Amino acid sequence: MAVTTQQTQAKPTACLALADGTVFYGMGFGATGETVAELVFNTAMTGYQEIMTDPSYAGQIVTFTFPHVGNVGVTAEDDETAQPVAAGMVVKWDPTDASNWRATGELTEWLRLKGRIGIGGLDTRRLTRAIRQQGAPHVALAHDPDGNFDIGALVAKARAWRGLVGLDLAKDVTCAQSYRWDEQLWAWPEGYTRREGEGLRVVAIDYGAKRNILRCLASAGCEVTVLPATATAEDVLALNPEGLFLSNGPGDPAATGAYAVPMIQGVLDRDVPVFGICLGHQMLALALGAKTVKMNHGHHGANHPVKDLDTGKVEITSMNHGFTVDSQTLPKGVLETHVSLFDGSNCGIRVEDRPVFSVQYHPEASPGPQDSYYLFERFAAAMRARRAA
Repeated sequence: MAVTTQQTQAKPTACLALADGTVFYGMGFGATGETVAELVFNTAMTGYQEIMTDPSYAGQIVTFTFPHVGNVGVTAEDDETAQPVAAGMVVKWDPTDASNWRATGELTEWLRLKGRIGIGGLDTRRLTRAIRQQGAPHVALAHDPDGNFDIGALVAKARAWRGLVGLDLAKDVTCAQSYRWDEQLWAWPEGYTRREGEGLRVVAIDYGAKRNILRCLASAGCEVTVLPATATAEDVLALNPEGLFLSNGPGDPAATGAYAVPMIQGVLDRDVPVFGICLGHQMLALALGAKTVKMNHGHHGANHPVKDLDTGKVEITSMNHGFTVDSQTLPKGVLETHVSLFDGSNCGIRVEDRPVFSVQYHPEASPGPQDSYYLFERFAAAMRARRAA
């Protein structure tokens, strides 16, 4: 990319410096300071709060292609984890005032309190094209109300950042200790309700789990115990689970697999039903003998078409991943079940004749379509079948 700058009419209070020397100027909001990360774009038209609090965005700044950001405000009910995890946000227009009956606060103030930087007034279409053509760049994002920036230093920091390859971030976002989860999906007019009575005993491994995934499991009849990413097979089996769930999460799956793969293999040896999503899908693939690779710019959005190879059905899905399973490395007995209709990349696998399966996309949505909720029901049905056998 050529070294260029983009100026706004008012004095810029924020800038985005790419490792190749390109600089974008805009108006800052949220927290002040600097942050360095990988820059990705997200094509979802809703759910900016869920995206910012999705642990899978650790180490990344998100460019929102949809221009209306901030218009529904923020509410604690929409947090996917306790604190925002994405390092910052890039938007076309400055965030608008909240206008929604569920809002309890403004996006800009929420970002300030949470220590996350935002920049508005950028040509997000141009930025998105650059990411698509040349890959997700390393960037430095700075917000200074006085508009004082050391561009050379910011570019140097972007160039010096190590990137996500080889980086295990699951340990940074996982829970510190185990806990139980019984909150179910939001529904009008009750909101969130609690699951009651005996359920299917599921151990969920938290590599950076979104709350809505856990809600989906609870709504499907699961009695969920969440364990940290570093849990061993002995830790899992000590809870006598009827199913093992592997959650989404950030970073390089090969790095996380150093400790996750032995655990999964130990549970697979006990013939326990297994279901994985996103990073959990990649962890299962690694445990079965496949390999993962870094993508050019990844898949981030809520409008990704995926084909189910078993049924021929096309699902519109929510995605957030920068690495993918190399389908050419799937071993005998492991079948590819879903593929992306954007680029043909792998989006699902299952073990032949066993209730062990996973998908690259997010069937829990939040944000996004709910075409794929059936996967939670499939997992529950597999556990009920084992219980009845």
